Amino acid sequence: MKLLRFGEKGREKAGAIHTDGSIRDISSFVSDIQAPELNAALLERLKGIDLASMPVVKAPVRIAEPVGGIRKFIAIGLNFYDHAKEVGAPIPEEPVIFMKASSCIQGPNDPVVIPRGASKVDWEAELGIVIGTRARYVPLDEALNYVAGYCIVNDVSERSYQMERGGTWDKGKGCDTFGPIGPWLVTADEIDDPQSLDVSLLVNGEAMQSGNTRTMIFDVKKIVSYVSEFMTLEPGDVITTGTPPGVGLGMTPPRFLQPGDVMTVSISGLGEQRQQVVAFER
Repeated sequence: MKLLRFGEKGREKAGAIHTDGSIRDISSFVSDIQAPELNAALLERLKGIDLASMPVVKAPVRIAEPVGGIRKFIAIGLNFYDHAKEVGAPIPEEPVIFMKASSCIQGPNDPVVIPRGASKVDWEAELGIVIGTRARYVPLDEALNYVAGYCIVNDVSERSYQMERGGTWDKGKGCDTFGPIGPWLVTADEIDDPQSLDVSLLVNGEAMQSGNTRTMIFDVKKIVSYVSEFMTLEPGDVITTGTPPGVGLGMTPPRFLQPGDVMTVSISGLGEQRQQVVAFER
């Protein structure tokens, strides 16, 4: 099932994608898709909806992040062999964990704002994992049972904040608007193998990133199991799993985003998101 949220900020409603590609309003069954309620029982109930009988949502309509009230936005760094190589970083022996601020989360097509004083804003197309069951010390062979579904994440990053402002990646990763998620939460039963998904990102129509999750250093099972050693994962928590090669930082010379640029991010089976880059305004 492909679940989503639609509507203006603060007034989002629950929706789903019908097989004909239309958005259907399912708010008569669940008013909104919120992190604390995102569990196996809810997903099972939603799967029983006859989407053909649900109202069609007429375009244009804003698509929001597919889960509201996300409490933890966890990220894995340097998780593709070829990406680590392009930025001159050693291959991690264990997953690199950092946090993106929950306040950076936004809809998949909302504009990305260059922060005040920023000069090196970069893109990172990534597979997102959405947790559906409370997880703590999860065995590796059980880890996928804790996944509600998958989504696209653009891990937008300000490299000067990340690398030149006294350490901690979080500084360059959590700026407002730096966490587009969606358009959909695709339930885990629709993804046969999360390690065989094509990932791509265009800037102004020019291909920048093209990869596949098969080249991840640490796979989805390992990530969920590993992160659960260090923190309790709750329903609706999002883990973004690292990016393939083609980021602006890795180019010669480096290339960074400017006002007016448009990013288009897609992952096979998970849809597409599109953000225009705009300058910071008071």
